[in-house]
Amino acid sequence: MVISEDTRAAIEREIGKYPQRRGALLPALHLVQQEHGFVSPDSMRELAGIFELLPVEVMEVVHFYNMFHDRPRGRHQVHVCTNLPCSLRGARGLMRQLESHLGIHAGETTADGRISLGHEECLGACAYAPMLRIGETYHENLDAEQAKRLLDGLE
Repeated sequence: MVISEDTRAAIEREIGKYPQRRGALLPALHLVQQEHGFVSPDSMRELAGIFELLPVEVMEVVHFYNMFHDRPRGRHQVHVCTNLPCSLRGARGLMRQLESHLGIHAGETTADGRISLGHEECLGACAYAPMLRIGETYHENLDAEQAKRLLDGLE
């Protein structure tokens, strides 16, 4: 078993809140990811058993939502807002420069496990683009050099 007894108990409590078992799948995925940092294929299979679903049905949910991860992530989650308003203000160029600086592409994690870089569809701060989010902290009106300094300062 990959999912701990404590997490299984919390999942069962969540299931009790819904008229159908599968209604608690999203909260269960959050609990598993909180426990492990990501939702592994083994965890997906166990959740499928708990929810009486096919493993592929759980996998589809994990892959649909960008809040779930199917592999380990870096210590720091960095997301660049790349929607149209932000892109018009240079966000896609900023992303390319950060990819080059870190030696990874969006959706990947640095070899040292320090940073996972990703796109964000909208961070809701178009007037302050280009911008990025590190964890839950927004950094706005950035140029490439400012953004690189921010990332270089992460432990």
